Amino acid sequence: MYRSGTSLFTTPPSAPIRPSHFGRVLVIDEDARMRDTIIDHLRDRDWAAIGCGQRDVTRHLQSKDLSLIALHARLETTVGLDMLRQIRGQSHVPVVLYGNDLGDGVTRIVALELGADDVLCGPLNPHEFLARARAILRRQELGRLVVQPRRGGYRFDGWELRHATRELRSPQGELVPLTKKEYALLGVFLGAPGRPLSRVQLMHGTRADEDIFDRSIDVQVLRLRRKLQTDPSAPQLIRTERGFGYTLNATVEPLF
Repeated sequence: MYRSGTSLFTTPPSAPIRPSHFGRVLVIDEDARMRDTIIDHLRDRDWAAIGCGQRDVTRHLQSKDLSLIALHARLETTVGLDMLRQIRGQSHVPVVLYGNDLGDGVTRIVALELGADDVLCGPLNPHEFLARARAILRRQELGRLVVQPRRGGYRFDGWELRHATRELRSPQGELVPLTKKEYALLGVFLGAPGRPLSRVQLMHGTRADEDIFDRSIDVQVLRLRRKLQTDPSAPQLIRTERGFGYTLNATVEPLF
């Protein structure tokens, strides 16, 4: 598949890049030597990876622990794009298309339109591939955080938040009014109790992408603290993670 004398890697290995916890990477390449080289590079950096040719793709797509697909394609054949189309018809797993001769802008646009999450052109740089893979998986993780199935609501530290009415009640049974953004912000916290959330994650969760500075989320958190605690200057329920974001320090129970 690759021209003779063309090196797969353009830079020497560097320090290991820690893997995400999402699952395995499937490398689809008809060139077994190059496929194994990519897999070995991923495994050397503690990523779980497997490989196959095009005939075995359908079987591997049935696996529930795939996190990412790396698919080799060439400009002079439509096989890669046809395979991408087939994958998209069976799976929503992110796909990174790569190849030495994918420099044509039209081909990249077509690949993205067909469902590729990223396209890497030229000799494959493994470090760039890992960086892009991690970025894709971070976005996927953020999507899971932001778009969560809505239950009836949550109970936490004596408080109750009900989604149907958007009502927040205190441990004393008093109704506490919330603005739209305060409700969205509290919902994000309740969906990930005990987990540090960055300001960017919280901004996405409240659909506050129009805010220019991520520090604006600090104002939102302060306002929410004032409604949840008698002394917002000494927060216990929503803790500050210095230089990062915030954590909800509470046991959360879903309501029906």
